[in-house]
Amino acid sequence: MILELEKNITTDKKQVIFSRLFEQNLGFKEIYFGNKNIVYLTTNKHVSGLDRLEGVSKILSSFKHEFKLASREFQEINTVVDVDGVKIGGEKLVMIAGPCAVESLERTMTIAKKVQDLGVEILRGGAFKPRTSPYSFQGLQEKGLEILAEVKAKTGLKIITEVIDTETIGLVGEVADVFQIGSRNMQNFSLLKKIGRTQKPVLLKRGLAATLEELLLSAEYLLGEGNKNVILCERGIRTFSNHTRNTLDLSIIPTIKEVSHLPIIVDPSHATGKRNQIYDMSLASFAAGSDGIIVEVHNNPSEALSDGFQAILPEEFAKIVEDSKIIAKIRKRYF
Repeated sequence: MILELEKNITTDKKQVIFSRLFEQNLGFKEIYFGNKNIVYLTTNKHVSGLDRLEGVSKILSSFKHEFKLASREFQEINTVVDVDGVKIGGEKLVMIAGPCAVESLERTMTIAKKVQDLGVEILRGGAFKPRTSPYSFQGLQEKGLEILAEVKAKTGLKIITEVIDTETIGLVGEVADVFQIGSRNMQNFSLLKKIGRTQKPVLLKRGLAATLEELLLSAEYLLGEGNKNVILCERGIRTFSNHTRNTLDLSIIPTIKEVSHLPIIVDPSHATGKRNQIYDMSLASFAAGSDGIIVEVHNNPSEALSDGFQAILPEEFAKIVEDSKIIAKIRKRYF
């Protein structure tokens, strides 16, 4: 159950509402969600009579799914996440591109300028790299963030980079315009809660084998802290198939659009793990209704320190940008 409080509600009225909830032994939390002041119950118990309390303007108690704040029942209109002027979830489609990992200032700057020339406004690049093997390159970490900060200052590009634990949220947040939560951390609830309290835009990647409901319930942890700036990301799930790195589940896009107001983008690089499939899956993502894509672009993939096998060249990315405009027109979207 969710209570939407009146705008400019008095403290006295609010205290009466809270007292009633305490009397019923109901767990609840007050948050500001955009321009809404809401109180949501942290238990599923239904209580009658709350709609008659002064200060309550609306009560939402009927939800089709376990997730509530992410649902269409809570918010009918699509959420548009504003990343310092770059809007994700509106009519304009968004291209996010860059290297898997930050390797050096010179290389990151070179790639950044190339993708910027192609219309990219948000640069991806990992400073902290959680890897399956402890012997793989783990990123330049603090040095990587310094490089991203310099590239950001010189190009004006917005930065999306991964935060892997609660200890580095502040450090990463000084540089990142968007926090990226990787698939391995989709259900790291301590991390989700703390990221939620920052109010900074966050890209939440689907877990390795997560269902749609599990993904949206993870988003609920972010939303439940008052952070309405949540972007979902489909990046493929693990199946029995071995012809690609993961199985790209494009069917989740129209389903998400049906049940949730949150924007969703696609990562065809991690989904396929094969550079010769990035073009087709990028266009297919837009055809399925994606709000954008996040692609690994490298000027020399054979030298990449991380996932070079799934990185494409800038000129290959340029073809995706150009041909995606055709799909965008069909979908009544634009770049």
